[in-house]
Formats: sequence, C-alpha cells, structure tokens
Amino acid sequence: MKSLDVLTELEETIIARLADANPSSSYTARLAAAGVSRVAQKVGEEGVEVAIAAASGASDEELIAESADLLYHLTVLLAVRGLSLTDVARVLAARQA
Repeated sequence: MKSLDVLTELEETIIARLADANPSSSYTARLAAAGVSRVAQKVGEEGVEVAIAAASGASDEELIAESADLLYHLTVLLAVRGLSLTDVARVLAARQA
C-alpha cells in the first residue's frame, strides 16, 4: 500500500459509517449526528493540539498522533459537508501550477 492510500481508505470508511452506522456504535456517526458545528469544533481542537505538540517540543510520535487525529476529524468535516480529500487535492495541485 502506498503510504497516502491510507487517507483514501480512511475517507471511504468515514463515508460508509456516515451512511450506515448507528451513532450508538460508531464515533464517526455520533460525531456527525452532533452537527457540522461540533465537527468543526473538533477540527479546531485537534489543530490546536497539533500546534501545541509542535511548539512544546513533544516527541515526533506525539506530533504524528495529534496530526492523525486532525486529519481524521478534517476528513469527517469534509464528508459531512459533502466534500472530499480529492477536492482539497485539486486546490493544492492548482496552487502548484
């Protein structure tokens, strides 16, 4: 597996859980059921945790773990809004042009 393929798999899992999962058995479904504002709040919290980990000299492993949490929550937010990582990648690609 290519290292970034895991992001595609994560996005597919999130979309499936948003479509099929019961909020009582899925954190993803429960988070989405709380509404876009709550998901956005989680993205903000995780972003702050990434910044604190980086600025405080936390270990690389801690920074990576916090970054993984941020990517997960950002992917949930995009999915709840009907957007995707491909949409973000398209903008990034256009900025490189």
